[in-house]
Amino acid sequence: MHLETTRLTIRPWSHDEAERLLDIQSRLEVVKWLGDGEPVLMKDLDEAHARIDRYLERSEAPPLGFWAVEVRETGVVAGSVILLTLPNSDEGEVEVGWHLHPDSWGHGYATESATAVIQHGFDGGLPEIYAVTHTTNERSQAVCRRLGLDDLGIMEKWYADESRVYRTTPERWANRA
Repeated sequence: MHLETTRLTIRPWSHDEAERLLDIQSRLEVVKWLGDGEPVLMKDLDEAHARIDRYLERSEAPPLGFWAVEVRETGVVAGSVILLTLPNSDEGEVEVGWHLHPDSWGHGYATESATAVIQHGFDGGLPEIYAVTHTTNERSQAVCRRLGLDDLGIMEKWYADESRVYRTTPERWANRA
C-alpha cells in the first residue's frame, strides 16, 4: 500500500529505517499510550528489524496494515499509522491508530495520515472504523475530534483497562464537517 497526502507518504516500513523505529519505540512518552499494561520499550536494532518484519506481515491483508508515515519534504519517517483488527475483537472491529516520534508531534501528521488510512479502509470495504485511546491521552482524543469521529465514551471492551472509544462509518465519514 502506498498513499500520498499533501505532505506525507504512507507506505510500508523498510529495514533501512530500523534505527528510526528504535528511536520511536524506545521512548516512554510514545509507548506508554500503546496497548495494555506496563509500557515495553524497544531495546535494540534486532528487535526493530523483527518488528518491521511483523509490520510487513500485518499489512498483507488489505485494507489492513501497519505503515510508516514519511514527511515528503524531509524524507524523515515521523512514525506509524495503523488500520488493524482490534485485540479480543468478537466482530472483527478495525482500529485506526498512530504513534509518532516526539519531534513530529504538533504538525498535524497524525490527523493527516489517519484521514488517508480511514479513507483507504472505507474504499476497501470496511463497514466502520474505531479509534481507541487511553482515557488520559488527550492529544490522541483531540486528533479523534479533528477527524470528526463520534465519541462513544468510556468502554472496557478490547483492552483490559477502560478506553475512550471513537467510531465512524462510511456515511458519517463522507458527511463529516
